[in-house]
Amino acid sequence: MERGITVKKSEDFSEWFTQVITKAGLCDYAGMKGFIVFMPSSYEIWENIKRFLDDKLKATGHKNAYFPALIPESYLRKEAEHFSGFVPEVFWVTHTGDSELGERLAMRPTSETIVCDSYSRWIKSWRDLPVLINLWNSVFRAEITATKPFLRTSEFLWQEGHTAHATAEEAEKEVRDILETYRQLIEEQLAVPVLLGTKTEAEKFVGANYTLTMEAMMPDGKALQMGTSHFLGQNFSKPFEIKYLGKDEKDHYVWQTSWGVTTRMIGAVIMVHGDDRGLVLPPRIAPIQTVIVPIFYKNEDRDKVLGKAKELAELLRENGISTHLDDRTEYTPGWKFNEWEMKGVPTRIEIGPRDIASGKVVISRRDTGQKHEVMIANLPQEIMKILESVQANLYAKAKQQLERTIKTTESYEEFKQILENVGGFVRASWCGRPECEAKIKQDTGATIRTVPLKREEIFGNCILCGKDARDVVYFARAY
Repeated sequence: MERGITVKKSEDFSEWFTQVITKAGLCDYAGMKGFIVFMPSSYEIWENIKRFLDDKLKATGHKNAYFPALIPESYLRKEAEHFSGFVPEVFWVTHTGDSELGERLAMRPTSETIVCDSYSRWIKSWRDLPVLINLWNSVFRAEITATKPFLRTSEFLWQEGHTAHATAEEAEKEVRDILETYRQLIEEQLAVPVLLGTKTEAEKFVGANYTLTMEAMMPDGKALQMGTSHFLGQNFSKPFEIKYLGKDEKDHYVWQTSWGVTTRMIGAVIMVHGDDRGLVLPPRIAPIQTVIVPIFYKNEDRDKVLGKAKELAELLRENGISTHLDDRTEYTPGWKFNEWEMKGVPTRIEIGPRDIASGKVVISRRDTGQKHEVMIANLPQEIMKILESVQANLYAKAKQQLERTIKTTESYEEFKQILENVGGFVRASWCGRPECEAKIKQDTGATIRTVPLKREEIFGNCILCGKDARDVVYFARAY
């Protein structure tokens, strides 16, 4: 197998993606269709994402917990809309050994129902509120036909939050605050720009009053939902009898939220930032922020160069920079350059005898390929500057690309042509009727990805029926 990427991202996007995730060592295909193995490089990316988000959530009073992966069918049935929405994707456990269970158990598709069962026992008084619980786990959804690693698999890793509040106002504030936390994660850490908005009734989370969403655009013209925050209202608290005794000495049902992001974010990073040489990682989530490649061609130079390289690696680590020293002697420097470029390491430091003599090293950027000669004495500070520049540049490029993919139209014929030939977000006016939304999906495969949080000025009649419009919305085909 050829080690490098053999297709161009712009010519065969699907094959390019497959080559990147396998040749960069991100995942392996498991023995069952729809399941993957997260290899150390991708799992370390997830750990960096997890670390940032976990710190943010704990700083706002959220606590981590863990709930069982098996959920009784009777729990799922308590909220009818929720149950009907998830049943087609559920893996059922029906036996222990050769003995049939009395009640089917669902492999966790999401945790609202089993969390609510506990909340019904934990919450008794206004003094018990709010309850702010966060979970790090995996979920199971039977994606058997249209699978794609990191984007749509039958098991994936995620974070899911579940909160209970005394008032609707407190719960709705939680929904908005979490969306902003997610935005910071995705835009400021992953360098992926998103559109913020509300899902329509047809697209919202099943069982929610409403869903707030973040939508990104991939280079192949398809949208990717990056995270959601749901206002559940009292849709779960009533069937699960989650009540508290208020200060007024009366019983009240709690108001709830749930929210989550998944490892599909890794898929977005690969697709948005990667290039024809492979992976390109934003420094803030990269497992390795810089790799040091020693260069020597004479044996008498080896100990001096390796000794200085080790010294620099230790110095950078002491300054909080994730550093790897590639001191393998069985590979040439050129081979190493290509490997680390394919793996997406943001910066590379080249050091040889001449560099040591001059007191300088060469730093190469993965995003632009530019090389910088810097003084060894200033190396930690210079690397930090370059890493921040790489982070900002990746976001700026992705933002420009997102803006180029947004097309505005009042013509349904043009609407269909854009989706068929170009893809991306199509900005259009919509009457608010679900019939029009459903017909557009039937005609084009596109859905309303988001109704902007900040309502935009209506610029025409409904894109389909021509009646008075209620909202400006963003349509797209999606993963």
